[in-house]
Amino acid sequence: MDWFFAPLLTDLGLLAKPALFNIYFAAASIPIGFVGAVFMALGKASSNPLVSRFCRGYIYIFRGSPFFIQLFMFYSIALALNLTLWKPLGIDWLVLHPLFMGPAILALNTTAYAAEIFHGALLTVPRGEVEAARAFGMSRGQQFRSVIWPHLIRIAWPAYTNEVVFLFHATALVYFTLPVIDDQKDLMNKAGELFQKDYNAFLHFSVAALYFLAISLVIFYVFGLIYRRMTRHMPQRQKIVFKPRWLG
Repeated sequence: MDWFFAPLLTDLGLLAKPALFNIYFAAASIPIGFVGAVFMALGKASSNPLVSRFCRGYIYIFRGSPFFIQLFMFYSIALALNLTLWKPLGIDWLVLHPLFMGPAILALNTTAYAAEIFHGALLTVPRGEVEAARAFGMSRGQQFRSVIWPHLIRIAWPAYTNEVVFLFHATALVYFTLPVIDDQKDLMNKAGELFQKDYNAFLHFSVAALYFLAISLVIFYVFGLIYRRMTRHMPQRQKIVFKPRWLG
């Protein structure tokens, strides 16, 4: 079986470092996107028509256009502003670097998707509890921290977990658009490079898929632990136990 395991283990070693770049893209964009999504969700529900329309427009534009096109569009805009803006400011080395631009565009994208999730959860927060908090004399900030936010995040968390996994999968598109600097290759880029050497697409892209699958499982597990922590005060579903009658 060496003919099978030897190439597999070799590819697992070669693609380990590239996997870190995919993890970096996701880890750098998730916190920014999370905070932005909360504000966008609140803005969409705002009674101020200008704020609400701006947030609705932002969410619609990013959810209504492919992420691949967003990468091209923002990179083209950044290149167009290079000579007139970035170079005079001395920040062209940062703005045009894929390790900065990749997470930035990912954060803008996930902000829109997560904002729609949070807005939907916001609409399901029990109005009676909000009114009770208002009657109790709580300020708007206290109402949000004590009543609205705990309900919102608990309701939205399962769907937001899926969004985080989708975001991680979207990192595979970053280096299809942005330039590769030195040896900064992600999983898909490195798998494509290995494919060009021996044309063994099944091996190289299957191993890349295994990395995506394994890391996705870790995300599901970690976010599942967080969700169980959020719902620890709620009645837990009784586990189904299969026990044949003849066992007593």
